[in-house]
Amino acid sequence: MTRYYRPLVQSGPARPETALALAGGPCWFSHVEVLDRTAPPNVMAADALPDDWRAALTMPRQPIAGLTLDRPRIMGILNVTPDSFSDGGLHDTVPGVLRGADAMQAADILDIGGESTRPGAETVPDAEEIARVVPAITALRQAGHRQPISIDTRKTAVAHAAIEAGADMVNDVAGFTFDAGLAPLCAHHGLPVCVMHAQGDPQTMQADPRYDDVLLDVYDWLSDRIAVLVGQGIPRERIVADPGIGFGKTLDHNLALIARLSLFHGLGVPLLLGASRKRFIGTIGKAEAPRDRMPGSIAVAIAALQHGTQIVRVHDVAETAQAIALWRASVAGEAHE
Repeated sequence: MTRYYRPLVQSGPARPETALALAGGPCWFSHVEVLDRTAPPNVMAADALPDDWRAALTMPRQPIAGLTLDRPRIMGILNVTPDSFSDGGLHDTVPGVLRGADAMQAADILDIGGESTRPGAETVPDAEEIARVVPAITALRQAGHRQPISIDTRKTAVAHAAIEAGADMVNDVAGFTFDAGLAPLCAHHGLPVCVMHAQGDPQTMQADPRYDDVLLDVYDWLSDRIAVLVGQGIPRERIVADPGIGFGKTLDHNLALIARLSLFHGLGVPLLLGASRKRFIGTIGKAEAPRDRMPGSIAVAIAALQHGTQIVRVHDVAETAQAIALWRASVAGEAHE
């Protein structure tokens, strides 16, 4: 691909008649930024878009795990691990899982992970990961938590066990490159998936990551992976894309992706951003401990929503939900139900 078209996303009551709806949602755009690996960026009117880009940018996104995408959705992070960078050890027992889920009543999706993918983390054996996630999912279902559950795993055996326990979605931080059986399993069960970009694996990903152009390189990688998943029987309407903030990226890489995040709508799938409590937030916000990065995490989540991102993956669910409610009301000039 030589040219890329990034919608300059807007929202609010003053919408030009010629503006195009972004992904069938509440945001819109009348101009796009043209990006090229061999030329400086420039801006042009959206009515000059090539037909394929116009279709990808405006096509309404289908519901994911039963959730419509006509408003921002929150994925709550519930790690059942002893060693995750922010919440390791908080939810690694069934009572801890239930307390965590009770604090995330405002989440639209719960994302259950049994293997830490923090920088430097080692791979967890399948049996150990299964022993962590299955009791958690079972307990949530038995306790009456009805939110869709996403299983955050790279492994077929873990996903299979989680699906049997009641998981509704698979979120793979390796972009379905770690285990060849995972995508066919998801296709067989008709599950939605989230494909995330990462450079390297957790043990090595922060060892001097480099790109020719991080924005366009990540876009092309996700485009290729989506094509592979479609070829393996997962329809495009059941695929979510995540640029993978902090996974094989420096602070500058992360900021470059967030500043032009709306480019990824060109993939024709819903977007998810998971930046909650990441190190770059602590660096810029001068918050060394991950638990102190909630204000910065909310700021990044709102920035993502201003790009039309459909799902934000966060630790601080209640606080993020309040911020989103006020942001939506302030933009629209009226409160939403």
